[in-house]
Amino acid sequence: MDQNQELAVAQMRESVQKLGSSTEGYGDPTLLRFLIARSLDTEKAAKMFVQWQKWRASFVPLDYIPDSEVEDELNGEKIYLQGLSRKGYPVVIVKANKHYPSKDQPQFKKFVVHILDKAIASSIRGEEIGNEKLTVILDLQQISYKNVDARGLITGFQFLQAYYPERLAKLYLLNMPGFFVRVWRLVSRFLEKATQEKIVIVSNEEERREMVRDIGEEALPEEYGGQAKLLLLQHFQLKPLDA
Repeated sequence: MDQNQELAVAQMRESVQKLGSSTEGYGDPTLLRFLIARSLDTEKAAKMFVQWQKWRASFVPLDYIPDSEVEDELNGEKIYLQGLSRKGYPVVIVKANKHYPSKDQPQFKKFVVHILDKAIASSIRGEEIGNEKLTVILDLQQISYKNVDARGLITGFQFLQAYYPERLAKLYLLNMPGFFVRVWRLVSRFLEKATQEKIVIVSNEEERREMVRDIGEEALPEEYGGQAKLLLLQHFQLKPLDA
């Protein structure tokens, strides 16, 4: 951290206290994520942090969402967790052609949190630093209109932006069919500029090669130019923190 960031973190801690909450137990890297998300505005970052604390306490009281609470979504077998990219980021793959708009929105929201929490936890070595990021591939191969879920996409991005600031390193959109362009334009209206800058629509071979270089062949499944096998989210075993 530079001096400006250090000062901002100290001021943010004071602002959080004034809002009746506490930053005890949270390291500087965690607070810095909220500050970056709010352009180093300490008061806005403090407000965002306190809102996140309240949301976390009410929505994730166990501090994680167990598989049993999102079984219907897991049974769709559409989310894969591939280990770490070349930069040390967990790689999440979403097979959109296996997804159907949820009839149970509360469960779907829990599923979004379940995915993000497990992916982030998979990158933690020893103990959480607080600045862990993730890389996502949204594969739109062979999707049809029945797979389109603008509401679900918007929910996912809103959760990322409000409750997981600066957790997304990169999102690759693969195999986008022509009819999906209008859907993506609608979804994009809900994206903050910082989020949009992390999204790459892969539309040619050079961009695909760049994705392979960025992620690395060890984590990337064979069908995307790597050497790994697809691993379902529910089959990915988290290592104990003291391992």
